Amino acid sequence: MSLELRVGNRFRLGQKIGAGSFGEIFRGTNMQTGETVAIKLEQAKTRHPQLAFEARFYRILNAGGGVVGIPNILFYGVEGEFNVMVMDLLGPSLEDLFSFCDRKLSLKTTLMLAEQMIARIE
Repeated sequence: MSLELRVGNRFRLGQKIGAGSFGEIFRGTNMQTGETVAIKLEQAKTRHPQLAFEARFYRILNAGGGVVGIPNILFYGVEGEFNVMVMDLLGPSLEDLFSFCDRKLSLKTTLMLAEQMIARIE
């Protein structure tokens, strides 16, 4: 018998896919739609909680909805001992792509990335 961990009664916690300075990131599933999502967990009792700020920031950036490269926040709340944020699962990070390219990018690739970053800021 396996224990199924759920978040917000709607999302099933899956495999750990990363970790950062203030929490862990898991692949998850929206049990209503079958969609794959990202679930970030942060200890609720941490000295300097960041997840609520991050969720608000993403919501501001994505106010109109459907902004390319900005994940939709599907849930934010407290579950047991954790602050939890559920969001769209995006593709690989820029760090992942940089590593895949042996930590070298051509001038063309660098300029294309710069153009995309500026467009997202605008």
